[in-house]
Amino acid sequence: MRIIAGTARGRRIEVPSGLNTRPTSDRIRESIFNILGQFFDGGAVLDLYAGSGALGLEAISRGANRAVLVERDREAARICSQNVEALGFGSRVEVIRGEAADTLRRLAATGASFDLLFVDPPYAEGPGPALDLLGSLGLVAAGGRVVAEHDRRHPPAGRFSSLESTDLRSFGATSVSFFERPASESP
Repeated sequence: MRIIAGTARGRRIEVPSGLNTRPTSDRIRESIFNILGQFFDGGAVLDLYAGSGALGLEAISRGANRAVLVERDREAARICSQNVEALGFGSRVEVIRGEAADTLRRLAATGASFDLLFVDPPYAEGPGPALDLLGSLGLVAAGGRVVAEHDRRHPPAGRFSSLESTDLRSFGATSVSFFERPASESP
């Protein structure tokens, strides 16, 4: 797997082996960033269920200021850290090993907010619980966007607290839902 664009374009990243993670394919990743916009002028990114960290690292390569990668699997979190260091993003990326819900609550308690959030849970779990927490905990900045990957047969609801669905794209068995917190709405 490689970083597609930006300062780390073409650089390889490691991917956890086994069936505990399901890396987002290059094709889907490229499509996501075509929809979001090719490059960013700063901003904070949260990559929840990070796996290899590919989505968060791609955002950093494309101009995001900082990222938090959250992964519960020990080996995947180690690979995230390894990828961060190999790309030279150590000062801009934090890797947190922990359960998604617990980590979101801890981040909210610190007053953190993010401009771009990726949610890619195991298909059996679906993105609904994480989207609900993100919307209710105020972790999405005004005008912030959330990208949720899920099984095409089980799309999430169209609204989660302050988050509204704006787009849905399908790629074979995988779908990607896009949500936004309106810029004029408080958390």
